[in-house]
Amino acid sequence: MPASGVSAADLAARLSALGLLTRVEEHPRHTSVEAEVPESLSADLWQEVLEVVAAADRFGLVATSLSGRTLWAVVRKAVPATGDVGGPGYQR
Repeated sequence: MPASGVSAADLAARLSALGLLTRVEEHPRHTSVEAEVPESLSADLWQEVLEVVAAADRFGLVATSLSGRTLWAVVRKAVPATGDVGGPGYQR
């Protein structure tokens, strides 16, 4: 599902409301949201978390024995309607 109308700040706020500690990072073409996922997260809460991140353009989970579990979601920034969309030197 495209994230048109969905903002990374909204995703982060909704994940925080579910009790997850979140971070938001701006990148040139997207904004990312990361949240640490505790081992004790219940199945019902997992369902709610997945409903939140389903609104993002992409999402996933990184799980390692060293750093635990980190949920991530990406919301693409709008592409300019006019101007230098491809960047310097871009040719069609």
